[in-house]
Amino acid sequence: MNHLTLATASMIALASSANAIEYKVDPDHTFPSFVADHMGLDHWRGKLNSTSGTIVLDKQKGGGTVELSIDPASIDYGLDKLNEWAKGPQLFDVAKYPTVTYKGKLAGFHDGVPSRVEGELTLHGVTKPVALDIDMFKCIPHPMLKRELCGAEAKGTIQRDQFGLDAGKDYGIKMDVALEIQVEAIAVE
Repeated sequence: MNHLTLATASMIALASSANAIEYKVDPDHTFPSFVADHMGLDHWRGKLNSTSGTIVLDKQKGGGTVELSIDPASIDYGLDKLNEWAKGPQLFDVAKYPTVTYKGKLAGFHDGVPSRVEGELTLHGVTKPVALDIDMFKCIPHPMLKRELCGAEAKGTIQRDQFGLDAGKDYGIKMDVALEIQVEAIAVE
């Protein structure tokens, strides 16, 4: 490839991504949460309090990516004793697996708004496909920062034993876990 062709290809690549905007996930407004069975008696609800990442969104082309990093040591059931147990080797084993990641592609666009994420979750050292349905998605000008702020709610389900998190399975506790993720992200300057 000659220099002129290479330069032209580079300009086309830049032009094609010119409409894509990168957003930084706001850790103060982003909480992956979940609902899980508790011996068939009720459901435990919890959230993870420390999430970071980036989202790239191209509303015109109907595409984008999501990359999240979640700290499982930030688990919060609202019960300190259960939080400490969950961090240990019987469940998350945060000493051995200190990070949970989710990487995906935004899909199902209608009028510049994605309706789902097709991605992969890496949890407890295991990577599996996990699709999320986006129930709510909206972007607005941030009133103070004067940059675009986007928010979304996404939902999905995992089988936790497929990730090696099978505590309670022998007691008949169901392994399906409903994910409910609230995320806000601000456009990078």
